[in-house]
Amino acid sequence: MDLLPLTRVSRASWLVLAAGTALGLGAGLGAAALTTPSYTATADLYVAVESGADASDLIQGGTAAEQKVRSYVEIATSDRVLAPVVHDLGLDLTVHQLADRVRASTPTESVMLSISVTTTDPAEAARLADAVAASLIEVVTDDLEATPARGAAALALHALGQADVPTRQSAPDHVVHAVGGALGGAALALGAVSAAAAVDTRVRTRVDLDEVDDGPVLGEISFDRRLDERGLVVHTEPHSPTAESYRQLRTNLQFLDFGATGRSLVVTSSVPGEGKSTTAANLAIALAESGARVALVDGDLRRPRIAAMTGVEGAVGLTDVLTGRLPLDDALQPWGTGSLVVLPAGTLPPNPTQLLSSPAMRAVLTALTASADIVIVDAPPLLPVTDATLLAKVTGGALLAVGGGRVSRRQLARARAALDGTGSRRLGTVLTMAPPNRAGSYEYRSERTPA
Repeated sequence: MDLLPLTRVSRASWLVLAAGTALGLGAGLGAAALTTPSYTATADLYVAVESGADASDLIQGGTAAEQKVRSYVEIATSDRVLAPVVHDLGLDLTVHQLADRVRASTPTESVMLSISVTTTDPAEAARLADAVAASLIEVVTDDLEATPARGAAALALHALGQADVPTRQSAPDHVVHAVGGALGGAALALGAVSAAAAVDTRVRTRVDLDEVDDGPVLGEISFDRRLDERGLVVHTEPHSPTAESYRQLRTNLQFLDFGATGRSLVVTSSVPGEGKSTTAANLAIALAESGARVALVDGDLRRPRIAAMTGVEGAVGLTDVLTGRLPLDDALQPWGTGSLVVLPAGTLPPNPTQLLSSPAMRAVLTALTASADIVIVDAPPLLPVTDATLLAKVTGGALLAVGGGRVSRRQLARARAALDGTGSRRLGTVLTMAPPNRAGSYEYRSERTPA
């Protein structure tokens, strides 16, 4: 399973990771709290050469003691040592059960031997450790080393003292449980986030967009719930970061070559709900406030929004002009300071595709480009209908709004293919609904050229 780069982990994913870590931490501490405490007592022994041996015997005996002590470790948990302990203390345990509680160990190249016993009663642990040590000494002294081999030094096993009654529990270790639980929870959460990311192919960030689209990204527009519901933030919140993002988009349009069709463009998207109409309206206002003469046309004759967003009269508009019921000049409505005119959609027609592909539509665009510095047409999404591709062919090209978290990579690829398949120009993309911490970090990449 591939881990996501940090730049592609969303805020929600971080919350999942934090929640998983917190839950794991709580589970670890809870498990520690429910576990019965246990205590470990240790009795220390050592192997010595019996007195009376000469210097040579002492040297040989020391070497032999180091070898013997390793065998005593195995003997300490044998039936031969533990059976007398069970019998003499009257324990309600079998020899095998007692053996599970006993651990014997010795350091490397040492004659020391430690007998550790773990139980839930600290005093009982110390009593058992002393009893096992005494039994081991008896077995070694009376049986194993009672008759040393010829020429070998006599060895004996002695206790350093009685085992201390432990005052601190040896288990559970709350720190270990807490760390283990937190790491386990984080690992499970990371697995869930990675699995979700593998399934979720939506375009969310500039990084995602760069991986799918090789055209220029002309802007990033942040998503902010607090801004005006109409979405005209350039007008209602002129000093907000989002408004500045639209002005950056306006600036970047100056680098584009619109060709022989005049400075006109279509703003569209792959699917509904990606913010194309909001982008078209705010871009138009940003251009107008710089002194340009702008015509904003609602070319979405299926679900028009420009009239409602700008507050102009929407009863008549583009459809009335295309059908000859109204002259173009009478359908245009000034907005704001006067350098922006709006052409709403008008009455919804039964045949929007035919109207948008008609010679009358070409004539409207020709007239608008002759009187305005730039014409912006809000068009329907590309995947449901073909209207946007028709409009893109008779304008300077299409600006594709890509809603962060709203469109999948496959849908965006299909939208691009729809434009390319009809010979329409792709001027570039604008990432809408971008994470607020990324908005404003846009940098124009002059090395790319529009498709």
